[in-house]
Amino acid sequence: MKLGFVTAILPDLSFEEVVDFAAETGYGCVEVMCWPKGKAERRYAGVTHIDCAGLDASEAERLANYCADKKVAVSGLGYYPNALSPNTDEAKIAVEQIHRVIDASKLMGIGVINTFIGRDWKLSVDENWPKMVETWTPILEHAKTAGVKVGIENCPMLFSKDEWPGGKNLMTSPAIWRRAFEQFDGYDLGLNFDPSHFVWQRMDYLAAIREFAKRFWHCHAKDARLDQNRLDQVGIMAHPLEFHTPKLPGLGEVNWGKFFSVLADSGYNGAVCVEVEDRAYEVSLEARKASLIQSFRYLSQFVEPY
Repeated sequence: MKLGFVTAILPDLSFEEVVDFAAETGYGCVEVMCWPKGKAERRYAGVTHIDCAGLDASEAERLANYCADKKVAVSGLGYYPNALSPNTDEAKIAVEQIHRVIDASKLMGIGVINTFIGRDWKLSVDENWPKMVETWTPILEHAKTAGVKVGIENCPMLFSKDEWPGGKNLMTSPAIWRRAFEQFDGYDLGLNFDPSHFVWQRMDYLAAIREFAKRFWHCHAKDARLDQNRLDQVGIMAHPLEFHTPKLPGLGEVNWGKFFSVLADSGYNGAVCVEVEDRAYEVSLEARKASLIQSFRYLSQFVEPY
């Protein structure tokens, strides 16, 4: 396995500066954010370390060579919009950019993109399903032709009032994963697995690894601290941020020793990228860099970085 980090936490830095920092810290890879250039629509969004719209073969080769010189791989290209938004303009922009990210991944020889499947948060899973099939069949056909795997992060995107009650990402649970993989049989649809989202949903992330690791194209390393006293007061129907807090690896409820043990036993040998969403470390660029250094040191006890 390779330890890496998600570049969204370093929006101040250029692609080259991000790669330099990864090399200096000891990380072996980075998941590079590829949002369209423009205003961010939420925290950790809108970060553009590779502009897929302006990427040609020459620039792709330059970026790939820069990474090779620094011995830092690009584990995947990341873009996390809502391709099933009921706002047709928003959905159109998302779908068009996902296609660009697929093309960029092929051009750079990466072969993986990470994203959300999307969801109309006001509708049930069954009510979302026809639009998901209509939207994602051509995307996955494009990815198949390009030889690019599509990893869906299992984040429910259910944190703010505008995401209530269903969240903005459909593929959040094993039951839905099974249904989606059956629906899209023959395509390289898989997961970008993040155990922290199972913590606050009170689900078994180790069981998920055992069953679905063969569909893990990528993994995120983020922790979550659950406040049981608060949960006892507000209940699981409350906004999730009322009873849990995203944290750096080792500062929450994930048992990282068991996580890496079961992940290794499953045969997974891909990237595990730290995703920093810990507000305690966001006061400055130096604090955010320090969070990545701390996370690297902590996770290095479980997997030998290379």
